[in-house]
Amino acid sequence: MSNSTTTTRTSARGARGTTAGPAGGEKSRRIDSLGRSIRLGISRIGYELRVYSRQGDSVFFTFLFPIVMLSIFAVAFSNAGNIGAAPDGTGGISFAAYYLPGMVAAGMLLSGVQNLGVDIAGEKGDGTLKRLGGSPLPVISYFIGKIGMVLVSAVVQAALLLLVARILFNVDVPTDPAKWLTFAWVFLLGVITSCVLGIALSALPRSGKSATAVVIPIVLLLQFISGVYLQFTMLPEWLQNVASIFPLKWMAQGMRSVFLPEGFATVEQGGTWNLPWVAIIMGVWFVVGLLLTRMTFRWIRKDT
Repeated sequence: MSNSTTTTRTSARGARGTTAGPAGGEKSRRIDSLGRSIRLGISRIGYELRVYSRQGDSVFFTFLFPIVMLSIFAVAFSNAGNIGAAPDGTGGISFAAYYLPGMVAAGMLLSGVQNLGVDIAGEKGDGTLKRLGGSPLPVISYFIGKIGMVLVSAVVQAALLLLVARILFNVDVPTDPAKWLTFAWVFLLGVITSCVLGIALSALPRSGKSATAVVIPIVLLLQFISGVYLQFTMLPEWLQNVASIFPLKWMAQGMRSVFLPEGFATVEQGGTWNLPWVAIIMGVWFVVGLLLTRMTFRWIRKDT
């Protein structure tokens, strides 16, 4: 009886081991496949950067545009005194310092939403995505290449904005490490959220030629109602409420908390920087962008 029981238990353990083997092998193959896809996507970042740098209009309207706008505002209001100054004209900050956080936020949106929205729609229109769909390139590798390109270009753009503001317009940058930590998470979350929204928005244009006509007005409108060009509290309350639905308002507010003196928080909607809501709203839009991308992205248009 003892020998029989031992044999039965040994056979059961062997059977379980045989069953678990293929499952473990399948899991290992999936991990290896994901690793290869990630490595391939990272290798595409350099290719995407080279392609992007050759597109003069894209470089200007997504990379240089915030720098040009900051320079225009700084020069145009150079004789207008300081914002938030005392009645005798002392104190406050320059217009260049005031517009800097808005331009950083606008650059994040332009790099992600406008750049990818127009770029991917164009690749659908000229057949690039159709050819990639027939190749072994995984879709995750394609996305990693695009998002990596945006992250690199957005970092360089933000660095140039800060250099221009500091060197040309004598804008003080934060020295508190906590401010830079806030900058890091607002910037990273804002850029990635803009990327997934740009990928989702690329499904909207009917053709590559119409992409700029569809995407750019949306981005431009958001900039005007989100506190980038105009002080947010100058807008009618109903328009403030509309703008608060969209992520750019919160990106700009998060950046203002980094670069503006604490006293400026009192003129924000609600009288505070409200960083928890900055994170929540951008996080919600990130999830929305992922869901829309999952539902709408195709290597080719359904109607072609």
